[in-house]
Amino acid sequence: MPMTDRIALDPFGADITAESARLRALGPIVPVELPGGIPAWAPTRYDTLKELILDPQVSKDPRLHWKLWPEIGEHPSWGWILGWVGVVNMLSTYGGDHARLRKLVAPSFTHRRTESMRARVEAITAELLDALEAAGAGGQVVDVRAGLAHPLPMQVICELFGVPQELREDTGRMVAAIMDTSDPSPEHAAFVQQQIGTVLPALIAHRSVHPGDDLTTELIRVRDEDGDRLSDEELLYTLLLVIGAGFETTVNLIGNAVAALLRHPKQLAAVRAGEIDWDAVVDETLRVQPSIASLPLRFAVSDLEVGGVTIAAGDAIITTYAAAGLDPARYGPDADVFDAARGADDHLAFGIGVHRCIGAPLARVEALTALPALFERFPELQLAVEEDELRQVPSFIAFGWQEVPVRLQG
Repeated sequence: MPMTDRIALDPFGADITAESARLRALGPIVPVELPGGIPAWAPTRYDTLKELILDPQVSKDPRLHWKLWPEIGEHPSWGWILGWVGVVNMLSTYGGDHARLRKLVAPSFTHRRTESMRARVEAITAELLDALEAAGAGGQVVDVRAGLAHPLPMQVICELFGVPQELREDTGRMVAAIMDTSDPSPEHAAFVQQQIGTVLPALIAHRSVHPGDDLTTELIRVRDEDGDRLSDEELLYTLLLVIGAGFETTVNLIGNAVAALLRHPKQLAAVRAGEIDWDAVVDETLRVQPSIASLPLRFAVSDLEVGGVTIAAGDAIITTYAAAGLDPARYGPDADVFDAARGADDHLAFGIGVHRCIGAPLARVEALTALPALFERFPELQLAVEEDELRQVPSFIAFGWQEVPVRLQG
């Protein structure tokens, strides 16, 4: 299929599973159009995506390797992509720059530091479940996303990075705006940039005046003591990445897992009986409904031959984690079915290689704390809506439910 015959991705992400299947039927890599008309290539199969992620001839730096970067200002409806590629952090750098920035942030997410957060995660979870129980008394419908899946990782990441209470609501609004790909208008893009340019400088200013035992203070110290290692721009956009990715993806992981188990009561019973462990639930959730469905953008450094198709140097590629996880060639003809006993710990939802998510261990700690605690506290938990009434967040990037309405007792 020539690049001119692009398939427009649904900017609302209304049915990412079905869309992935339709694209896969067209070949291992398909020309697509992102919101606003941005051209890109979409790998549709597990092996294809893995090969591209690991290929050193695939870059994440648009300034160096995207042939359309110089003309992005000529397309008003492309402005939304700047929140993803118009930044300078680990998500949009290549080679030595990426290694330098990752090395600065990686110590914040070591196994030891993550384990040191476990008691705090447990305490926050208990507080949220108490509040959820109070709100759900008398059979009232409560939203697990709003009551647990969102506030738990939000509070953890804000404490880790020293985000003051008065900035937390704005931080959540900023990340939600970036994730929302349903509106490619210049007005939405301007709102996103305004949020980034207001919230994060306010955090940096606050921690510059009130330093603490937090990771924002540590990054400010690195910038001030050795500007060659971290510039002002890199500081701001590194905070955007680690704070945004540090909670939004875990929100979807927890919410998706709760919904999946409630939609599959036999599997939930097997988990409760100890026949399937919670790690397997997390992995299967990440395979079938990864928190990030498709991440923009990567770029061909040189011409690439992929599945009989030539990806020209300078072309954009999206990392299609959802399509990879749903690939029947990897996971069998029932790849689109949630099966916690599958043992799919080879999923790519956290990435692979030098770009593997450094926050993955913290996300697992949060999910593996919240999920058992929720179902132990509320053994009669059930969805309060029909399965087909769950609504996907308005995004082709994020993969999760806007709400997970439940009743705590049968």
